Amino acid sequence: MPTYDYRCDACRHEFEAFQSMRESAKRKCPECGKLKLVRLIGTGGGILFKGSGFYQTDYRSDAYKKAEKADRPSTDSDKPKSGSDSPKSGSAKPKSGSDSPKSSD
Repeated sequence: MPTYDYRCDACRHEFEAFQSMRESAKRKCPECGKLKLVRLIGTGGGILFKGSGFYQTDYRSDAYKKAEKADRPSTDSDKPKSGSDSPKSGSAKPKSGSDSPKSSD
């Protein structure tokens, strides 16, 4: 059963009433007795879910998260980038015979 806020337009008395949704709104002020009571529109109470099992994706275990990362395909950030560090094809100079050590037979 929800809690409703009320205010009297005559005496400005404010209070909360715990009543059924099917019950009609109160009209008589408990303080002054006049029929000037107005039900206020409130923000209501927030819903708070406690425990497990509300959503499958909530509170995944560490083992599940590790398995998920292993199943993902590798991205471009995981691959080494070709830059100045790696030799480009066709730019490598062939070794000359004078640079290689001579073997004596």
